[in-house]
Amino acid sequence: MATFIIGLVILFGGAALYGRFCEKVFGPDDRQTPAYAKQDGVDYIPMKGWRNSLINLLNIAGTGPILGPIQGILFGPIAFITIPIGNVIGGAMHDYFSGMICLRDGGTQMPQMIKRYSNKGIFNVYNVFCCLLLLLVGAVFVYTPGDIATTSVFGFDGKPTSVSTWIIYGVIFLYYLVATVFPIDAIIGRIYPIFGAILLFSAVGVFIGIFVKGYPLLNVWDDWSSPILQLTGADGAVKSFTYADYFKGGHFLPIFFVTVACGILSGFHSTQTAIISRTVKNERQGRMTFYNMMILEGFIAMVWAAGAMGVYNLALQEPNASLATGTIGVVCKDILGPVGGVIALIGVIVLPITSGDTALRALRLSLAETFHLDQSTNGKRMRLAIPVFVLAAGIIVFAKFNKDGFNILWRYFAWSNQTLSLFAFLCITVWMFENGKGKFAWMPLIPGAFYAFICSTYIANAHIGFNIPWTASYIIGVVFAIAYVVALCLYGRKRGAAVKLKMNK
Repeated sequence: MATFIIGLVILFGGAALYGRFCEKVFGPDDRQTPAYAKQDGVDYIPMKGWRNSLINLLNIAGTGPILGPIQGILFGPIAFITIPIGNVIGGAMHDYFSGMICLRDGGTQMPQMIKRYSNKGIFNVYNVFCCLLLLLVGAVFVYTPGDIATTSVFGFDGKPTSVSTWIIYGVIFLYYLVATVFPIDAIIGRIYPIFGAILLFSAVGVFIGIFVKGYPLLNVWDDWSSPILQLTGADGAVKSFTYADYFKGGHFLPIFFVTVACGILSGFHSTQTAIISRTVKNERQGRMTFYNMMILEGFIAMVWAAGAMGVYNLALQEPNASLATGTIGVVCKDILGPVGGVIALIGVIVLPITSGDTALRALRLSLAETFHLDQSTNGKRMRLAIPVFVLAAGIIVFAKFNKDGFNILWRYFAWSNQTLSLFAFLCITVWMFENGKGKFAWMPLIPGAFYAFICSTYIANAHIGFNIPWTASYIIGVVFAIAYVVALCLYGRKRGAAVKLKMNK
């Protein structure tokens, strides 16, 4: 339990110090924001600070900070330290600068930010990559809340041949379509406070319950080698399991950081902070809206990692990746009882739904900006949204009927999610050089280099990637990380020198 508490101190203490430092480096002021300068009643709308913060939290916190830590904690209590450190210096910093740069540049969406701070080649790659990720996010965040609702809340079998499964999927899809097309304050701005209350009950309830129920949590200095539960293998055989065995054979680098994903860092978040950059009233609200909301997502990840470890240590649930949603149900109902457990489950369902809707909204906005499509009426927005939803539905049908479909979908989602952050770190680095803040370029370069290594190593070795042996994959990862840093430093300095020369003329 002590390591879990230490991790929380690192998370919130680090946020107070590093968050303030990030704010000082960026330098928010009282200039007019896009919410006022471009107010259109649809996407550019001034909204209160607490509402922007809540919407951003619900936008970025999908199933990643729940399903990821449930699987990532199998590596042992080291997760209680790596999650908060990575969140503070990586994920929260990424979200803050992405949101603030989009805000400062007139409420641009991420594709336009990439176009502004890189070159045409990188922009084209990013645009395709981002659209595919947003489509995957929309599909994943219909599938996962749909399955949790179907099996854990309503008690249906969740089979692809059951009408009940597709009815629940259809209801979620219908909500997504409404939230994607109509003005942001008409749907999202009004319903999210309700979702937020349920979310807080879920996260805080599980957090308190961990202490009240006395869940046994290991510390990093404890013995990890005692058999504490059992795992059922693909062949049906049951064998004893220890955290030490999993850590030793699981390739902590890079598997843990791809698995946990959103609780530490998520490239998807930059597409969501860009949306909120159009509704912020004052730049000084940025630290609470962007940085601190990612810290809260880190808290959610810590809570679910602890809840899952307690369940595993008590042998209440097998820690099998395919049973992750089952672990969620056990944690909620064991800690909060039947009624409270159902409310908490609804809170879990809310997270992916409130990310999926804005993922598809961001995809619509990105496509509209890229192809210069008029989005001034509901009809025009609907015509662009419908093809997107048809594609997302096709992905869900594949994932549901294919035996390994969802695992394939989730792996591509997790890897592409982390990889997308490398583009944001690129922009942040170049922005710093262009704005006379080159001495702070280490802030995006450190997490950028680390995740350049993680992402390249993972895809080099993975069966869904190039299937290269681990030794060669690690070498590829190191080379790519070094090349990433060197290229960014050279390009950033070149861009910074060009801006300085232009200003001196």
